[in-house]
Amino acid sequence: MASRIFRAGFLDGRRGRYRPTDLVRQRRGHLSVRCDEAWFREQSKNGSDIGMRKIIVVTGASNGFGRLASNALARAGHTVYASMPMRETTGRNASRAAEVKAFARQHSADLHAIELDVASQESVNAAIAEIISRNNQLDVVVHSANHTAYGPAEAFTPEQLAQLYDTNVVGAQRVNRAALPQLRKQGQGLLVWVSSSGTRGGTPPYLGPYFAAKAAMDALAVSYAGELARWGIETTIIVPGSFTKGTNYYAHSGRPADAVRAEEYADGPTADISEITLRGLAALGPMDADPQAVADAIVEVIDTPFGSRPFRVHFEPSDDGAAIVNGVADRARAELLQLIGLEDILKPTIIG
Repeated sequence: MASRIFRAGFLDGRRGRYRPTDLVRQRRGHLSVRCDEAWFREQSKNGSDIGMRKIIVVTGASNGFGRLASNALARAGHTVYASMPMRETTGRNASRAAEVKAFARQHSADLHAIELDVASQESVNAAIAEIISRNNQLDVVVHSANHTAYGPAEAFTPEQLAQLYDTNVVGAQRVNRAALPQLRKQGQGLLVWVSSSGTRGGTPPYLGPYFAAKAAMDALAVSYAGELARWGIETTIIVPGSFTKGTNYYAHSGRPADAVRAEEYADGPTADISEITLRGLAALGPMDADPQAVADAIVEVIDTPFGSRPFRVHFEPSDDGAAIVNGVADRARAELLQLIGLEDILKPTIIG
């Protein structure tokens, strides 16, 4: 199959219109972003931010997209703080923090594991304060802390849903409250949000609680984008689809606490839904779809000149339609802001 350009959209604040941008190339479902040495030289000549070291904090960096992005950003020359909860730096997953240190030594990268639990405002405040104290600045926050859940929605307790929201939504709010005063003081910054195609694309069964939490986070990101634009803070929302390798997506998913309700679904007329869902998703996504491409795209977004970063970047190996739906929604947002006289907040203000 011939390669084709996978369209990602951004909002043109000058006209309030949705414009497509060719950000990634898709070949048989494999998504890749050029990040080789020749590409970096080319971008530097064209005035990109590549080569300008940034201070970056990545949440949820013990595994998945957060871990991949932290490594990629550090190798690109940035100072990166790969954050994870205390129990993962000193407890059951202490090996993750050790792996971060080993990667930094191996690649001579400015990469640091730092204790940051998005479930605790005290922990978040301490981590952000330490980063700012060490560097006198903070340029980029990558929101990739994530907790998934798989199973019939009815079998999840209200407390489980609250926990999902706490990690995926409230946790991002805690980080923003700690970090944004510094970014607003600087008059320039970037928030990168790792969303999910399931918030607006085809939504398979048994992922409802997770998709609901990610949809709430996506809505929060969109609102923040407009509220922070005049402070010189830019927003990009990364929208990955389902990957069958590299992220332990389903292996680490939470399961319903109400085993009796879950068993009723497993034994009832819905008995085959889980098997069909997982088999179908695996078949839709090509085996060579590599989540590293998502991390590489985060690097490219961060290295793109201020004011010209895409509002959204989609990675849909299964092509579930999220890019189309988001394109319509983002255009509607742009047109509304234009109609009410707030067209300028579609793009960040250049201060100073």
